[in-house]
Amino acid sequence: MENVSVNNGLERAVLVGVISKEQTEKQALEYLDELAFLAETAGAETLKIFTQKLDYPHPKTYVGPGKLNEILSFTKVEEVDLVIFDDELSPAQIRNIEEALSVRILDRTNLILDIFASRAQTAHAKTQVELAQYKYMLPRLTGLWTHLERQRGGIGMRGPGETQIETDRRIILDKIALLKTHLVKIDKQKATQRKNRGKMVRAALVGYTNVGKSTLMTLLSKSEVFAENKLFATLDTTVRKVVVGNLPFLLSDTVGFIRKLPHDLVESFKSTLDEVREADLLIHVVDISHPGFEEQIEVVNNTLKEIDGSDKPVVYVFNKIDAFSYEEKEADDLTPVEQHNYSLDDLKKHWVTKSSDPTIFISARERINLEELKTLFYEEVRKIHVTRFPYNDFLYQNYEEE
Repeated sequence: MENVSVNNGLERAVLVGVISKEQTEKQALEYLDELAFLAETAGAETLKIFTQKLDYPHPKTYVGPGKLNEILSFTKVEEVDLVIFDDELSPAQIRNIEEALSVRILDRTNLILDIFASRAQTAHAKTQVELAQYKYMLPRLTGLWTHLERQRGGIGMRGPGETQIETDRRIILDKIALLKTHLVKIDKQKATQRKNRGKMVRAALVGYTNVGKSTLMTLLSKSEVFAENKLFATLDTTVRKVVVGNLPFLLSDTVGFIRKLPHDLVESFKSTLDEVREADLLIHVVDISHPGFEEQIEVVNNTLKEIDGSDKPVVYVFNKIDAFSYEEKEADDLTPVEQHNYSLDDLKKHWVTKSSDPTIFISARERINLEELKTLFYEEVRKIHVTRFPYNDFLYQNYEEE
């Protein structure tokens, strides 16, 4: 990445990632592009990206000493505000890197938590984010007190330092217990709300972050739902009544998933994702224009398994066909065909053949294939509805999309 001159009030950041045995160079660079998008969402502009090939991240400093010195030189010259690492760092790694670079250090987990904290609007979301933040902070308390050692030396300060750490640990543990209790109360209220909705069929929009779920929600429900081109625009679950033809159902929009989503955040947001677990139908929205869309599908499916929400009927909605592009191979090019060489028609044939689940390709923004999408939803919701209310089946037998 070229160096960028920043004079727009944003914090100046550099990103650091490792090309390891667990991820290829292509994957690592794609993850770092996503990290840059996360940084932009949080209010920082990326000046430069540093990568290093290692079998595994360095146990003490994530990258090797030479690469760390290279980053140090750049941060001094460019007056960098923070350095962001593309993996979760251990408390020791954070401490060692801060000592070496003398700038603020963030890892991917901390960055995502910060974005969630800025996005949380309701008491429910704020409580869940705060709980995840305290869980993240708990094992890192020692690093918060290293300023005592720098100011007055380690000898003679170990007692008070340890005492303060233990005091803070007890405070945080008490906070965690209190937040968990608060969440239980909120969850009971949410469960009551869900029961009061009756037996209407429930569908839930799921998918990677920034794939267009909220835009699709707005189109289907004909009501404004907050949507923007940033990661995690939606944290709180939104539920709307949707009527397609003469068939009503409930549609919920949920928080988007992402690679390397912090475990504590998944745990904290399980109650928000109850809408997914209790849904009758999952609508998996995919950004077909993203080069890594297949991996994003896998990330979402793995997260659904983690929250016990994978054993439900699914409709795959491949969105953003208006933004899709590909590189057509020349006749004399004998290199293997890769995903970016497939046309949209090729991908359609591949996915329709590969998936046993209903699949449709649309553009929510340009309203392409929107009527076909409504017809598909009608058919899938009706399958569930008539098993619940078989005496109503005659109402829908002669339905034609208006």
